[in-house]
Amino acid sequence: MDTPVDLEQLTREYRDHVRWLTDRYHEALRATGHDGVIVHSGSPRPRSIFDDQFWPMRATPHFQHWLPLVTAHSALVIEPGKTPKLLWNRELGFWEDPAPPESDHFWSAFDVVELTEAAKLKDHLPSPGAGRFAMITEDFDDADAWGVPSELRNPDDLKARLDDLRTVKTAYETTCLREANRRACLGHARVMEEFRKGDLSELQLHLLYLEATEQDDPETPYKNIVALGEHAATLHHVSYSRRREGAQSLLLDAGARYQGYESDITRTGVKGTGAATDVFSGLIDKMESLQQETCARVRTGLNYQSLHDQSHELLAQILRDLGIANGSDAELVDTGITRTFLPHGLGHSLGLQTHDVGCRNVDPDPRNPFLRNTRDIEPKQCFTIEPGCYFIKSLLDDLRTKPEGKLIDWTLVDELTKFGGVRIEDDLVVEDGGVENLTREYL
Repeated sequence: MDTPVDLEQLTREYRDHVRWLTDRYHEALRATGHDGVIVHSGSPRPRSIFDDQFWPMRATPHFQHWLPLVTAHSALVIEPGKTPKLLWNRELGFWEDPAPPESDHFWSAFDVVELTEAAKLKDHLPSPGAGRFAMITEDFDDADAWGVPSELRNPDDLKARLDDLRTVKTAYETTCLREANRRACLGHARVMEEFRKGDLSELQLHLLYLEATEQDDPETPYKNIVALGEHAATLHHVSYSRRREGAQSLLLDAGARYQGYESDITRTGVKGTGAATDVFSGLIDKMESLQQETCARVRTGLNYQSLHDQSHELLAQILRDLGIANGSDAELVDTGITRTFLPHGLGHSLGLQTHDVGCRNVDPDPRNPFLRNTRDIEPKQCFTIEPGCYFIKSLLDDLRTKPEGKLIDWTLVDELTKFGGVRIEDDLVVEDGGVENLTREYL
């Protein structure tokens, strides 16, 4: 895909990124008593133990933190005082070829050793007498072959520190995240346009998204959620219908990648006429306002869970304003009614993984079991803000049996159930003087 990213600027930012990462890795190694670390690139995972097919490879995120290379059975060797060494397995085969990286801005950051036989990689690893070298890996077969003792594989203290590095983003990472958002927004705009123009199936809309973003299905950050009508009440609906069902609502949750970094964006649309359609359209508008108000409240020093709780207070007002529920804001929140309509967390850390590591550093309040971010907000964090309001049959059926169920207009709720629900999601990066919304520039 053509990209507006300035590769010269990206290269400068990448050099700074590697210097920053090198310093932080060295600090982590010293603090945990390691002389170095071998970062495994990853390997294809079998689809099943019963056949010989493999999933498309996803690189180890710790490896991709250093470079956007998807290559199996390779490794980075990080050792204080030395240039990082890339042991690049280029073993030639005739079954498959790995996809080439989008650009070559990263090669000069490493001492590169090209190997055409995976077995020879061990010859370039630190010898057992060279010191205490940890290994970050999900492939214990390679760890066995390379002679790394079990106690040095993914040591908890070191891995926790390396994970923590990913809670903040360098300028290079923000550039990559910004471009991943731009690409995803192309797909969102195309799909929503086609949804409003005609009657397409979920599968057709999914394929339109892939076409607009120039991604193959396995290349997307996560399986696209394409939910028409009642399917939007399934939070991760990926079982695409092949039928044209004439649904009046669409929830699209889909992202894109750039240099290994991911976007995660959700929009909800509605079309058609009728009293229930008008109420649901009003719900989308109010959830849009709720989402933007929540984004505006982001500030350094605030705990993310506080934002989550505030979103429930705002949702209570919406439920009352639309006549879905009555009662005070406190009553709707404290009785759990808002959590019936918004059962998931407000958002999560984002970066090399859709639900990235590092930001759930303490367990959430028991009322918020699915919240993936409980950290105090700091400059350079990247996370999503994605409030929703859903009509989930199992949760609503449970609410009907409780005393607080009397606060709900069940006739209206039953009418709205055919629309499934609403979610609005943007990707944010916190800056020293404010917040950059990576999504709104493009959508």
